[in-house]
Amino acid sequence: MKEILDKAKEKMEKTVDALAHEFSTIRAGRANPSVLDKVHADYYGAPTRIDALATVSVQGGQTLVIQPWDKTALKAVEKAILASDIGITPTNDGTVIRLVFPSPSEERRKELVKHVKKYGEEAKVSIRNSRREADDKLKTLKKNSEITEDDLKDAQKKVDKSTEEFNKKIDSVCAEKEKEIMKVENV
Repeated sequence: MKEILDKAKEKMEKTVDALAHEFSTIRAGRANPSVLDKVHADYYGAPTRIDALATVSVQGGQTLVIQPWDKTALKAVEKAILASDIGITPTNDGTVIRLVFPSPSEERRKELVKHVKKYGEEAKVSIRNSRREADDKLKTLKKNSEITEDDLKDAQKKVDKSTEEFNKKIDSVCAEKEKEIMKVENV
């Protein structure tokens, strides 16, 4: 029984972590190296993550500087960024690539907030699915007479409490990201 509760809680934690990671890839006017997490450059015939090919640093809050260790990879990195969906045109000066992040318009900010809410809702659905799975396993234990009715009710209460706790975490993470997106920076 404890194993079922622990597994449900672990799945819920992974959901919140995945949501936080997903939010780190949403750009809100500030340069963040994690926007390049899904971008892979063709390096000697193998798709390679940008951070495995180069040093990626933030300059002045609005600019990402990508400095490949191997200068021959510069064109491949630039091509990969252009082909990606990050929506920023890279500037290549022959030694480094710069990505300047403009502050998004009010309309774009509202669109990003919609994405945040959608991801938040998907995470809550995942939490509910983890809860349902745990609930089903607990009922199976009760059906097989491995636990008592009281044990079942106590375990269900614990699963419900975890579900509430993780839903609040999701709400908190979403609210924080929405606040970050809607904040207008004066640069």
